[in-house]
Amino acid sequence: MRLRKKWWARPEMEASPLVITNPREYKGKWKEEFKNDNPVHLELGCGRGGFIAQKAVQNPGINYVAVDLKDEVLIYVLKKIEELEITNVRIVPLNIMFISEIFDKDEIQKIYINFCNPWPKERHNKRRLTHTRFLAEYKKFLKAGSEVWFKTDDTDLFNASQEYFKESGFAINYLTYDLHQSDFDKNIMTEYEKKFTQLGMKTMFLIGRL
Repeated sequence: MRLRKKWWARPEMEASPLVITNPREYKGKWKEEFKNDNPVHLELGCGRGGFIAQKAVQNPGINYVAVDLKDEVLIYVLKKIEELEITNVRIVPLNIMFISEIFDKDEIQKIYINFCNPWPKERHNKRRLTHTRFLAEYKKFLKAGSEVWFKTDDTDLFNASQEYFKESGFAINYLTYDLHQSDFDKNIMTEYEKKFTQLGMKTMFLIGRL
């Protein structure tokens, strides 16, 4: 679904200290931005922010960076974390292709990838956020022992991603083809996940450990 352009979104975002519009200048300095030594976790493709907001409320001792491309989506994230008075989240408008340009070595301890575009055509597979090309970029800033939590409702993407993780040197520590019927008790449902679960679609989930 195409999002209607919100011309007012960027000025409002630029006026907020919670939005980082020049993230390359923060490489190696994220703990200074958060003003503490807490771990920093990253969500790639944060959508409207329901997931990251719940994470931040539940875990005040962790800092979160929420990345997505469109201002029309990120403005909802900003309004949500402002409404909840959340201080341990920063919003970054960025094409994820450039993600390794904004974090330094060992700067991130966990990545969340929730329901990314499956890019089903073979010629587009390299655009998948779990592809070996992207995993190689994440390894540039992930601390040893860090995890990538990945959720999808696309079986082809899920099966291929298992191979991508293995090829990239990640151990798969947890895997299920039906998350909501599994023994995993730390799940937070995204807006998309709630909608399609009600339609009977299963959520697949894995944890890759570096």
